[in-house]
Amino acid sequence: DVVSPGELHTALRAGFPAARIEVHGNAKGEEELAAALSAGVGRIVVDGLSELELLGELTGRMGLRATILLRVAPGVDAHTHAYIATGRTGSKFGLPIESVNGDEGDSLPRAARIAMACPGLDLRGLHFHVGSQLFDPEDHVRSVARVVEVMASLKKDLGFEVRDLNLGGGFGAQERPSTPHVPLALFTDAMMEALERGCAAHGLTRPSVCIEPGRWIVSEAGITIYRVETVKVLPDVTYVAVDGGMADNPRHPLYDALYEAAVVEDPDAPPADWGGRVCVAGRCCESGDVLIEDARPLPRVGRGDLLALFNTGAYTFSMASGYNRLCRPAVVLVGRGRPPELIVERQTLDDLLRGDLIPPRLGG
Repeated sequence: DVVSPGELHTALRAGFPAARIEVHGNAKGEEELAAALSAGVGRIVVDGLSELELLGELTGRMGLRATILLRVAPGVDAHTHAYIATGRTGSKFGLPIESVNGDEGDSLPRAARIAMACPGLDLRGLHFHVGSQLFDPEDHVRSVARVVEVMASLKKDLGFEVRDLNLGGGFGAQERPSTPHVPLALFTDAMMEALERGCAAHGLTRPSVCIEPGRWIVSEAGITIYRVETVKVLPDVTYVAVDGGMADNPRHPLYDALYEAAVVEDPDAPPADWGGRVCVAGRCCESGDVLIEDARPLPRVGRGDLLALFNTGAYTFSMASGYNRLCRPAVVLVGRGRPPELIVERQTLDDLLRGDLIPPRLGG
């Protein structure tokens, strides 16, 4: 599942089979689509009419055929942070499931007709994704019910039968060790039951089903280690400031992600009486650069202590930036019975300058 030229390039360089790659994104460029076609990716998930038309032109020009899904917005406003709710009507992702102003604008019925008429496109089915970090299957089940109705309309009005249906992901991953782990079956069983029930009611053949459980798989696999740089005691709050923050993990400032931390040297140490709120803060020049708003279970720590932040395996390092010219950390693979393996080198100060140029008129 890739959403950019860089992710596609990474997957191909890693030797991942192109036929098993699915290309997503709401703003795919011509070079990106051409690269996907040349690589022979398994599916391109088309997000809008302009992309659909461009892809049709490219297949004709390149003499290739693209297997596609149409991404739809099922019109379900998921119960999660607004920034990671993607299935509501008006979202930047996907096609509305109903026509807009008759037959004008981006809509699923119009896109389906265009795709079916293009010789270079093999329309296999639909894709939807309602949002991320959902801990109840209600929104997924409602989305399945709406999409099944759309499938019935497409068959009745256009003679098109959905063969592939991608139900997306968004299954809640454990954010803190103290919270229960959500079983994947909580979502998949409920969605498959809704799909089976809906297809039977509408006389449809159940399509082949795919899910995207990425965060659910890898979130718990990641632990980030920070060094405490300062401890600042104020009347109502103590700030434990570390040598990283939103530059390497922007999830809390972006959408209030929750974390827990422990002291590396003594992870089972009892909590200290801090006398108020304890905030684990980052070092960026932003008041919002916070990793944990209230970490009161934390033992007493001081400068040089190491803190382990749990459940950082998804959307942390991949979202890291060079904000404030901070270097990205190293990534180390560890496991029982194996020596640690460096898989991403720590960025250096010279790495930060690589690519920077000074025009001659300014003394370069």
